[in-house]
Amino acid sequence: MAVTAVRYLRSTGAAAGTTAATAPHTALPRPALRAVGADERPPVDPGEFRRVLGHFASGVTVITAYDTADEGRGPAGFACQSFASLSLDPPLVAFMVARTSTSWPRIARAGAFCVNVLGAHQGELCRAFAVSGADKFVGVVHRPAPVTGSPRLDSVPAWIDCTIQAVHTGGDHLIVVGRVEALGAERDGEPLLFHQGRFGRFLA
Repeated sequence: MAVTAVRYLRSTGAAAGTTAATAPHTALPRPALRAVGADERPPVDPGEFRRVLGHFASGVTVITAYDTADEGRGPAGFACQSFASLSLDPPLVAFMVARTSTSWPRIARAGAFCVNVLGAHQGELCRAFAVSGADKFVGVVHRPAPVTGSPRLDSVPAWIDCTIQAVHTGGDHLIVVGRVEALGAERDGEPLLFHQGRFGRFLA
């Protein structure tokens, strides 16, 4: 054991009066840098993601709520195309909202919301609710939904009055699940459609 130690000290120069801490040494080679391996998939480009997903046509809604908090009392809402029915028993619907939304905290405080399904003639109404920071309800006629009191916009083909059942995380968005408390629809309401950044309508 002692012989082995002496050999090690001699090899490092310590036996000749040079300490191990000051002995010259050769740096290890830098590791090879790489972004993506040949056997790995590169991340999806955000622009390509939007372009491809834009081929999926959807309806358009306005999600509304009545914020009762002193600092934000009044109606709140935003335009939303990521809405879907979720369950029949119990009756559930869902919508997705960006974590950066300024309307969402007010809807969350209310604990309830109304889904206003927009008609083919309501493209301008959708644009008004897509603007951030503005008073979106100026000149917009609405009445309280029957159960939650959330704003129910006039002249929409359909509306769904909900309480918030659950909120799940989904990347940079939140997935909001609502329990349907009341709903209604016009007999011949034609929907507003959204496809590749443009509004359209259904033609039979």
